[in-house]
Amino acid sequence: MDHDERARLPAPLAQAADGFERYLVAERGRSVHTVRAYRGDVDALLLHAVTEGISTLAGLDLALLRRWLGEQSAAGLSRSTLARRAATVRSFTAWALREELLELDPALRLKAPKREQTLPAVLQQQQIRRLMDALAAEAAAGEPLALRNHAMVELLYAAGIRVGELAGTDVDDLTMERRTLTVLGKGNKERVVPFGVPAARAVQRWLEVGRPALAAPHSGPALFLGKRGGRIDQRTARSVVATVLDALGDTSATGPHTLRHSAATHLLDGGADLRAVQEILGHSSLATTQLYTHVSVERLRDSYKQAHPRA
Repeated sequence: MDHDERARLPAPLAQAADGFERYLVAERGRSVHTVRAYRGDVDALLLHAVTEGISTLAGLDLALLRRWLGEQSAAGLSRSTLARRAATVRSFTAWALREELLELDPALRLKAPKREQTLPAVLQQQQIRRLMDALAAEAAAGEPLALRNHAMVELLYAAGIRVGELAGTDVDDLTMERRTLTVLGKGNKERVVPFGVPAARAVQRWLEVGRPALAAPHSGPALFLGKRGGRIDQRTARSVVATVLDALGDTSATGPHTLRHSAATHLLDGGADLRAVQEILGHSSLATTQLYTHVSVERLRDSYKQAHPRA
């Protein structure tokens, strides 16, 4: 929703949306991307309420919420988007109830279609080897950005971390002797993740050769730097990963999450305990981690079909 549309909201509704946004940031510690998505969903709901003559939160009821979701479903929105919007509304009305902006929670019985469970894109282990070999070859000459890119991609895969966690990492978060990294995940939850020897070598070379060449007075403690010396942003990190994945030539995967998905799947393929993988990835629910077991089973099934004479 743009500024002009948001300006159409009556003051009580706009103030409630602003309060909910502050709650998401200050108390829940949600990321900028998540807050933007939640705020957009709430604004869309409240604007719909205005079209039905509602000017205060007290006018929200279950029937209105269902009509709102029904209109979006008819407009062709995916089940995943509808499920997210329903979850946003439930969070918003529960917050409003706690803040005594509502006397009853109209979303308690609100349901939405179950999310489509799509299997994440995963690279094969030989693709990972090719990708890392190419990055290592580029970094061999010692060019700072090439050293940085090699270290970033190695760490994203080795530790299975999110790109936002990578961008927020400081030098002191590394323990090179133990090959561990402390990251701040979703909900400001801190966890310690291990990484392997190849990643350690790439990171060490970046620290010794690449980072000093890019460091500036404003660099601060950031582990990875942009070309002007500031902390690397997520957009740059995503662009680096997209470029190296595109260079593989045999995958349609584009984002850093591909490396995280691949790390999780390869760990399970290798016999890692599901709860250990959950801890490494920082999933709050084991059900999220279990998705990767489906990936492993599908890969086994594909291999069986290709190799077994009576498949």
